[in-house]
Amino acid sequence: MHRDALYVKLLDSIAVGIFTVNHNWEITFFNSEAEKITGYTKEEAIGCKCYEIFRTGLCHEGCHLKRAIRSKTKIVKVRNIILTKSNKETPVDITVSILRDDKGKIIGGIESFLDDSVRVSLEKEIYKSYMFDDIVGKDEKILNLFEIFSCLARTDTQILIVGETGTGKGIFARAIHNMSSRNDKPFVKVNCAALPANLIESELFGYKKGAFTDARNDKPGRFQSAEGGTILLDEIGDLPIELQAKLLQVLDEKMFYPLGSAKPVRVDVRIIATTNKDLQQMMKSGSFREDLYYRLNVEEIKIPPLRERAIDVPLLADHFLRQYSNKLEKHVQRVSPRAMKILLNHPYPGNVRELKHIIEHAVIVCNGDEINIDDLPLSIRKKVSHVPAHNEEGELLTVLRNNGWNRGKAAKVLKINRTTLWRKMKKYGLRRKSVA
Repeated sequence: MHRDALYVKLLDSIAVGIFTVNHNWEITFFNSEAEKITGYTKEEAIGCKCYEIFRTGLCHEGCHLKRAIRSKTKIVKVRNIILTKSNKETPVDITVSILRDDKGKIIGGIESFLDDSVRVSLEKEIYKSYMFDDIVGKDEKILNLFEIFSCLARTDTQILIVGETGTGKGIFARAIHNMSSRNDKPFVKVNCAALPANLIESELFGYKKGAFTDARNDKPGRFQSAEGGTILLDEIGDLPIELQAKLLQVLDEKMFYPLGSAKPVRVDVRIIATTNKDLQQMMKSGSFREDLYYRLNVEEIKIPPLRERAIDVPLLADHFLRQYSNKLEKHVQRVSPRAMKILLNHPYPGNVRELKHIIEHAVIVCNGDEINIDDLPLSIRKKVSHVPAHNEEGELLTVLRNNGWNRGKAAKVLKINRTTLWRKMKKYGLRRKSVA
């Protein structure tokens, strides 16, 4: 058998899709598994541009095969989604490289790809038990919130979401809207802390032509824009006291008066408010109305800070890693154990938002497929530079504190069994009362 024919027979016998292209991106080889995955025959595929057959979102911008040819490198195990002949989206795992002739001259590129549908389905099954819209978490506190929010989403109850900056209050609010019967109507977010005090009233409630010097036309406010849907009053604690009475009117009567209007506007909106402030303390100081607080606070939900749910750090880190790796067209696959140890010990004053930015930075600077300590922001590395590399006692204490001294949760974070954890705690004399 001729050598070329033998090669073709061998490539046709393996359970991996393989195709090659020339410099014009025309397919020059298409094996049997490629036919099976895509639905196209060799005859249909060969001679066509590769982007005409695979039709992925990266074909025209971010093509991995093009990058491999231009950089003369091999790109291994990248996820993508192709469109089959029957227009079915199919996830694939691809590896690409340059193609050379017998003399070593580059004549095109070669790509192998596996149908990744089973792995993606399994991954979804694993993740769906602790994902709520765009929220990721498997800590018991977060799982309890998923159940509460799922119930609240089916009602029109006013909700007050409290929590530190960066905990994801706005994401929870949007998730509630997306799961509600109002999900086909607008979701309007108003950042009460970002709007100048003299503009908040007109932004919220709109105005009539001639209400003030520059009011040349009628302008609807955010409440009217949210008609039928949900309005998120982000950082409600920053709403000026003089506007709080007007907001109370909307809550009580479902109506308000735009600036310069003698005629009320009626609205049907659900109000969700968030704050990182202590509204009860503000009530005592007179900067927040007591009646408004109790009207908003039909259901108060507290989002726990990330330092109280360290078990979610690896899960969130992986979620953000995949997000930014795809967005930046990089091939970062994991966080190294040593880098993860630093992430687990960090207190996260900026909460989930801070972890997100840390991973984004790490993916940007990472040159391999694994995030290492040197890829983390310098500010994070500085905080642990003085800690011995094998400070087991310190690591145990940090993880136990972060998990409220719950040995089961701490053992999961440390990836050891409870007996081993108990033995180590006994070794170092670690007990809840050992720390103030």
